[in-house]
Amino acid sequence: MAVHVRVGDDRVGTIELDRPERRNALNIETCEGIVAAVERVRAEGARAVVVTGAGTSFCAGADFGEVYGADFLAALYAALQAVHTLPVPVVAAVNGPAIGGGTQLAIAADLRVAAEGAVFALPTARLGLAVDPWTIRRLEQVAGGGTARALLIGCETVGARLAWERGLVDRLGTVADAHAWAAELAGLAPLTLAYNKQVLDRVDLAETDPVLQEAFRACWRSADLEEGRVARAEKRTPAYRGR
Repeated sequence: MAVHVRVGDDRVGTIELDRPERRNALNIETCEGIVAAVERVRAEGARAVVVTGAGTSFCAGADFGEVYGADFLAALYAALQAVHTLPVPVVAAVNGPAIGGGTQLAIAADLRVAAEGAVFALPTARLGLAVDPWTIRRLEQVAGGGTARALLIGCETVGARLAWERGLVDRLGTVADAHAWAAELAGLAPLTLAYNKQVLDRVDLAETDPVLQEAFRACWRSADLEEGRVARAEKRTPAYRGR
């Protein structure tokens, strides 16, 4: 299988690209595997998700044997949106190079933890290719306009430490560090996290949009709100249930 998925007892789902012989390059099968993996972690009740790659690469980008076909583009963007729209925190454990589609997959996540050998690049102008507007806007949102221009117009390759300094990466560390962070996030209030994600990601929605307003009200009328109050009074860790 091109993608492995599991949900642990800590309620953290792991989605691992497993084509190390191709440096985890994305083909149609892998993209479809990502979509299926997202559906599985949702069905099994994961409260946070780690996305990573087997071997020494996170994802070397698109498999050039398929990249020029319309079917590949449809599969790629379905996979990216499946990761992006998960209602729980997604941490990309960038364990090595994240080139092209690999950078796209990393920024589809909410947070990024990069290992020492990680690098990011979107060299579309060198190849005569293009990424969709969502990718460009998302990169600008995550890393700022300067970094987005450096990657997309300057065709720079950015290493882990520089990516961290520029905000493209949130923490420096290993896959284990990313999993530990995800386990911590899995213990937080799910409705609040989902609401925060909606507001951050849906920049197309006004503050008064009914979708955002309902998500906001749901947090304030939830049983988790009372659990948080009681747990604080009792000086214990709250047991949030997402309702």
